[in-house]
Amino acid sequence: MFTLITPLYQALISHKMLPQSLFLSLFFTLISSPSCFSSFQDDNLANFLDGTPGPSAYPPFFGTIDKDRAVDFEASFANLQMEYEAEIVDSTRYDQLGTPATSLGEVNVDDFGAKGDGVTDDTEAFKTAWEETCSSNTAVLVVPQNKKYHVKPITFSGPCKSDSVKLKILGTIKASEDPSDYAKDRSRWLLFYNIKNFQVEGQGTIDGNGKIWWKNSCKINITQAVSFVQCDNLKVYGLNVQDAQQMHVSFEESMNVQASNIMVTSSEESPNTDGIHVTRSENVQIIKTVIKTGDDCISIVNGSTNIEAIDVTCGPGHGISIGSLGKGKSEARVSNVMVNTAKLIGTTNGVRIKTWQGGSGYAENIVFQDIKMENVSNPIIIDQNYCDQETPCNEQNSAVQIRNIVYKNITGTSATKMTIIFNCSKTLPCQGIVQKDINLVYKEN
Repeated sequence: MFTLITPLYQALISHKMLPQSLFLSLFFTLISSPSCFSSFQDDNLANFLDGTPGPSAYPPFFGTIDKDRAVDFEASFANLQMEYEAEIVDSTRYDQLGTPATSLGEVNVDDFGAKGDGVTDDTEAFKTAWEETCSSNTAVLVVPQNKKYHVKPITFSGPCKSDSVKLKILGTIKASEDPSDYAKDRSRWLLFYNIKNFQVEGQGTIDGNGKIWWKNSCKINITQAVSFVQCDNLKVYGLNVQDAQQMHVSFEESMNVQASNIMVTSSEESPNTDGIHVTRSENVQIIKTVIKTGDDCISIVNGSTNIEAIDVTCGPGHGISIGSLGKGKSEARVSNVMVNTAKLIGTTNGVRIKTWQGGSGYAENIVFQDIKMENVSNPIIIDQNYCDQETPCNEQNSAVQIRNIVYKNITGTSATKMTIIFNCSKTLPCQGIVQKDINLVYKEN
């Protein structure tokens, strides 16, 4: 069992004394109304950090963290104590796989007419091979190594006959570069839908062939390279995903997901190419993953709860983000997120929570800890006035509530003088922000 409740949080939630020597080495800027400023700087917080009890100290924030303000901080974070099943992929496991003589019972796409020459359209062969796999008791589909398969948009649908399904990607799957191939549905390339107990593994490559799309407006192209939708009990590990049309890997409406040992790469200049995107999903682990893209390394948005990112390397890119949330006056809910042991290198942001004015809902119970930053701009950001559009955003009376956020042991160098920015809402300011052992030093380039 991988336990996420550390002595720090136990101290916070049980109101125990913290050491008098508690020291925050940081440079930060607060951009907000006076009420927002007082949420962080008044004597109540100082008393709490010093262990001085009092009816109005910070623990009450941690005692009212869910939408009903009835569940305490400890009970909410208990949901994050999921199994940590670190699976390190050994390349020797695949030495004998992916050839025409695959293991007994495995379905090989080549046996259904796939050429793997990088030119021939192999889409129909993949469809037929999947239908065979999903309807069989063996349920193992193999994409052979040392080949490149040209594939148009395709949906791999369940439910399948077998209790568990496996896809071994050992070669390369490359996206079509013809825009007309996406006329029916521009939002997906490889879609895995409603497949339970599904495992995707291998040391092959999924190539979105995105360079031909990046030249066009990102508003025109909205294609996600790999989407897992309604895939419960899902494991994805050992893959290389590169040059997505936009988002590389998306987990949507899924429960109990583990993604590990994944390499995600695209140009620093590629627009909207989030590495891993999580939405409307529960119990998701992202483990030992390297992400180098032109947008957020990890983005966690509406409907997501119990999300862990463990041992993630990020950069270049836009950092690790919660949001954006609340766009178009929408309601958003994100809770119980842990980013633990991460390294960010040369990113335009570090760890960020971003919400639009006019939205509703909450982003709560979020922990960023044991993070090293190297030449990172804006290392720590909360922005309740996020506005990603050409025209200025009008001031709104409602906002997505941000509360119970912990920053612990975040160190390294900043490319900007402002290392911490809390741009909180005037009407619904941030609550329950705790920082411990923050040491970020501005280093002029």
